[in-house]
Amino acid sequence: MAGLGQMRQAGQRSRSLWSLRLALKLQYRQMDSLPGDDLISAGIRDLQARRETIPALLVAIGAPKLRSLGLEVPKDVPSNPEHRLYDLLATIEQNSAHSKYNSFIRRLVSFERALACVKK
Repeated sequence: MAGLGQMRQAGQRSRSLWSLRLALKLQYRQMDSLPGDDLISAGIRDLQARRETIPALLVAIGAPKLRSLGLEVPKDVPSNPEHRLYDLLATIEQNSAHSKYNSFIRRLVSFERALACVKK
């Protein structure tokens, strides 16, 4: 009967993954028309997959605010995301890291403000 127990566990995992996907689809659908939603959606997916990308680090920077606005941001985010984002941008293009960093932060803030308006 161990096989039956394993099948039940697999079924439960499948249902929980399905409900997670449905919740994420609803969450992303609400964000669809907001400025910067492409970055935030990608960042949440990257954080869930434990990838350290520009969008993931941006979401990690805004995690407290995004959570307070109702988004499900993974709890396990990289430490010092601000420094990590700047360092990552500097490895890509050192001369423009500062301006790109500021640009990404402006997009994050714009998204947060738009989401706050939608939530009212």
